[in-house]
Amino acid sequence: MMNWRVILEPDPESGDWAAWCPELPGCTSAGESEQEALANIREAIELYLRPDPLELPAGAVTREVAV
Repeated sequence: MMNWRVILEPDPESGDWAAWCPELPGCTSAGESEQEALANIREAIELYLRPDPLELPAGAVTREVAV
């Protein structure tokens, strides 16, 4: 498990909350309440980080790199 910074911003017109993770470009969500926005961005981060299945050509090698 890893902690991620999440920015929550209220929309003054609708009252909804926008949520985004600055370290994950394009990872955004929203909710009608702050709690709902947090739950939704948590799910968005999980989906963002889920690896896509890869179809590799014969002979391709997969490795992991620690950064």
